[in-house]
Amino acid sequence: MTVESTDEAPPGPARTVPRRTGVLPGERALAPDLARGLMLLFIVLSNTAFHLSAARHGPSGWQPVDGGWVDHAVQFTMITVLDLRIYPLFAFLFGYGMMQLFLRQTAAGTSEREAVRVLRRRSLCLIAIGLLHATLLMAGDIVGFYGIISLALGWLFLRRSDRALKWWIWIATAQLLLLAAEPVVSALLSGELGTMGDAGAEPGADAYAAGEGNWLTAAGTRFTSGLFVTFAAAPLSLVGGVYVIFLLGFWAARKGVLEEPGRHLPLLRRTAAIGITVGWLGALPAALAHVGAITVPDDAQSEGGVLTLLRDVTGNAAGLGYVAAVALFVHWWTRRKSRRGSRAVTAISAVGKRSLSCYLAHSLLFAPVLAAWGLGLGAHLTSATMALFAVAVWLVTVAGAYAMERAGRRGPVEVALRRVMYRR
Repeated sequence: MTVESTDEAPPGPARTVPRRTGVLPGERALAPDLARGLMLLFIVLSNTAFHLSAARHGPSGWQPVDGGWVDHAVQFTMITVLDLRIYPLFAFLFGYGMMQLFLRQTAAGTSEREAVRVLRRRSLCLIAIGLLHATLLMAGDIVGFYGIISLALGWLFLRRSDRALKWWIWIATAQLLLLAAEPVVSALLSGELGTMGDAGAEPGADAYAAGEGNWLTAAGTRFTSGLFVTFAAAPLSLVGGVYVIFLLGFWAARKGVLEEPGRHLPLLRRTAAIGITVGWLGALPAALAHVGAITVPDDAQSEGGVLTLLRDVTGNAAGLGYVAAVALFVHWWTRRKSRRGSRAVTAISAVGKRSLSCYLAHSLLFAPVLAAWGLGLGAHLTSATMALFAVAVWLVTVAGAYAMERAGRRGPVEVALRRVMYRR
């Protein structure tokens, strides 16, 4: 394997620095980068709802309920395809990338302990970046959340055997399903399934303070929200078994599922078909209730209601299905003699290579323009026009990433992160 550092390791105790730095351009696989690039489009679309500061939010406290038929179509699509479905996709790719980094380091001769230390430094940096991002621009930051998760999982699971990893995947799956089913079964037995949840709770979008005209006041709200997401929601998700998606990413990276999709076609086809079907069907009742196609009690549609819980659990299947679908596309596309759209594929994968820089750039483009403390455009947009704005923001980052790819330059945040991780 080609590495960046060719110095010989002295005999004896493990080195105090990694033998190599990050992934080299020739080592990158298309599928993970393409999936990350598309994932950022999905994330920026999913984050549009809380920027609509003047909208009336539904019982879920997230998607608006006002607008014309085009807006309702956008809301329906968001609930079915994106909401609570993209973060599992992110979690899988995050876990996949962690294991890839660990395997590359150990293959180059770095001790397992030092490879874990590299990932620990990365996790601590992500926590700091996430809190700063939440305070300055967007309370819905997920970087700090995944920093906490990776800090725990890197220590507990990276050095586990394949057999142990499989056992923990089954344990986490059972943990996730049992904890999700317990309140539903309890409410069902007591005849209170329809009243499970609280439609009168404060809308979740308020935690983002997009409608606050004073930046300092909004920053205080965002900082509080960021602390909760990072230091409360992340540990609770570990207790709730959500870490199973990260562990599946660990396992898939060890098997090279995204590097060599042709060797795993049956698995990928089943995962894509079953995962996307289960994910969309699980969100369909909430989407139909939101647009008024079916009548469901408001409490059931609320953040703690049964429909939201169903969306949350089945969203994990959808996230895995999306990853598998991208891998299948890459396998099909790379086998074609004439690869039409190669420039678009290169541009989107360039975003994936610079995913952290592009993710933060979204907020730099979103917040000052949309928030009330900025230009306040978010108060004048609808679900449909906001979605168009989100796509435009993503396309700006695609153009920037493609220009950097052609110039042979890495993302600025990735460069800074490497310097801290590898101490060189």
